[in-house]
Amino acid sequence: MRGGEVWRVSQVLRLLSRLLVVLFILFTPMSAFAVNPDEVLADPALEGRARALSAELRCMVCQNQSIDDSNADLAKDLRLLVRERITDGDSDDQVLNYVVSRYGEFVLLKPRFSMKTVLLWGAPALLVLAGGLSLLLFARRRVGKPTGSKLTADEQAQLSELLKK
Repeated sequence: MRGGEVWRVSQVLRLLSRLLVVLFILFTPMSAFAVNPDEVLADPALEGRARALSAELRCMVCQNQSIDDSNADLAKDLRLLVRERITDGDSDDQVLNYVVSRYGEFVLLKPRFSMKTVLLWGAPALLVLAGGLSLLLFARRRVGKPTGSKLTADEQAQLSELLKK
């Protein structure tokens, strides 16, 4: 390659790298809060509580997003409900209990500790433990049992003859 060609190739590579950086920035998923300015409370302390509670509640439409991150109409309604309950003087626990009483435990992104959740999280461990114990018992039973049939008289004679050699 000549000097001019090297310069052109380096310019093209530089341009392509800049284009890739721009495309990466554009297509990187960015966390966008869905809280609209008309929903924000005037008191920053109450708004902070509302944001913290909204981050704990699941959007029933999106299911893997908090209501703070979701643009769904139901999420907006839940955000407004949370803010309404807070301005009425409810504590954080009262707000969560109210929402759970209306929508069930599924609305919580981090489920509470209860018998249901113990069973949910403990069942896989119990199943693995039961499977390991059954494999251990099965293996122990097989150790005491002979694996083959007894040698016939002819086979025994052949074996004795081979061992004598």
